Amino acid sequence: MITPTPPTPFDVAVDQLVPRLMKEQNALSPALLENLAAIAPTSIDGEDLAEHGRDWWPIAIGWAAAGQVPALASVIVRPETAEQVALVLKACNEARVAVTPMAGRSGVCGGTIPLRGGVALDLCALNEVHEVDEISETVTVDAGMFGPDLEAHLAGVGPGYSVGHFPQSFDLSTVGGWLACRGAGQYSTRYGKIEDMVVTLTVALPDGRLIDTAGTAPRSATGPSLTQLFVGSEGTLGVITSATLKVHRKATAEARRVVSFDSFDAGLEACRRILQRGATPAVLRLYDVIESMRSFEVDANVLIVLDEADPHLLGATMAIVDEELVGARNEDLAHVDHWLSHRNNVSQLAPLWRNHVVVDTIEIAGSWKDLSGTTERLLATLRETPGTLTASVHQSHAYSDGACCYFTFAGRPTPEDGEDQLEAEANYYNRVWSAANACIISEGRAVSHHHGVGLHRAEALVSSLGAAHEVLQQVKTALDPHGIMNPGKLGFSEVSK
Repeated sequence: MITPTPPTPFDVAVDQLVPRLMKEQNALSPALLENLAAIAPTSIDGEDLAEHGRDWWPIAIGWAAAGQVPALASVIVRPETAEQVALVLKACNEARVAVTPMAGRSGVCGGTIPLRGGVALDLCALNEVHEVDEISETVTVDAGMFGPDLEAHLAGVGPGYSVGHFPQSFDLSTVGGWLACRGAGQYSTRYGKIEDMVVTLTVALPDGRLIDTAGTAPRSATGPSLTQLFVGSEGTLGVITSATLKVHRKATAEARRVVSFDSFDAGLEACRRILQRGATPAVLRLYDVIESMRSFEVDANVLIVLDEADPHLLGATMAIVDEELVGARNEDLAHVDHWLSHRNNVSQLAPLWRNHVVVDTIEIAGSWKDLSGTTERLLATLRETPGTLTASVHQSHAYSDGACCYFTFAGRPTPEDGEDQLEAEANYYNRVWSAANACIISEGRAVSHHHGVGLHRAEALVSSLGAAHEVLQQVKTALDPHGIMNPGKLGFSEVSK
């Protein structure tokens, strides 16, 4: 049995939240529990609660390896319809009980940790495809459907369709999670991030109302986009219960290229030129020497190019790619197959943490003008933190105006006086992230490109957005005046009870 003890604090915010949680977690009244059970299936099983008390936040993997759970809800509720979601929220809002929406729990920022106990709202039972519109090329699907199930369904319709959204967490994540965290798939250069794919949402609000955020028209001038307000809101404003997403016919042609450069900067420049000429190959991933050696055993900066499209469009795209890669060294095309077969493999995370190697990733977004300098300075920041063993980078998602760079660091901290191993790991983790966030904010880059914010980056988000975060807080207060929705996330202030 996993013991639900509070983890070692790694920053002030969590240090303040967790001890209070452990005292408040059983605050639900018998009447509320009975009411929730009448609305939808519930569970208070200890193992079930423990599993719903964590996600794939790397430091939580370390806690799990030590038999600890960051936080526990009092009850898990598993609604099967949007109407049940709305009724659960209404009941919890009236009782002033926290609700933490979740499904695959594949996030890496602590976004589904139930910091205030209360209700863990498991949306996995909302898993139906309601309509595939082959004429308009859209799909309407429940928020709890997992990626492989959605793609399998679409592949069997007509000529075969796809959303084109393939995050590393594809097997573990759901449509609602993609939207709530504003995620990106590995083919985003062609198909866009999830916010580019969404047409409209159905959302349950804290007071129990169900709303559709837009009509079915492809474009409108009908005021600010409520759809985009909820995309990226991480369950803090309401619960996404279903979405209409764009789909496309399965591509009929594919092309691949693998080249290498003497410098990472030369590779970034080639990517910029390709995109600014209007070519958008689905995959345009550039790895530094460390990651190229680790993944491909190539002692250079490797660029993987993979595209899929109509043959005429594909030919034009790859013609531009080939012109802009003149002078780069050709590498084995088999590296693309290797990447495809290993791209979602995260099996080494837990063993590394069990062996006291602290591992995590940091993804930022920046304009082409400043990306190279920021990359160099952030790598230096990571490597200069005492205890760091290695730090590396690849460019994973690219656009005409800039790109996402994705950093990986690993460290093996040694306990100092008065520290045990868990404390040493947590303190090292905090030092690395504090230094990295300070660097990112000082450079004026986005503190997250596709992992979201959750609890982990909440403080950084507040610092990064400045006065704009105050506006977000006002929106939060208007929609969720009692602060029941996913407390502690996105840097929103707590409501006094």
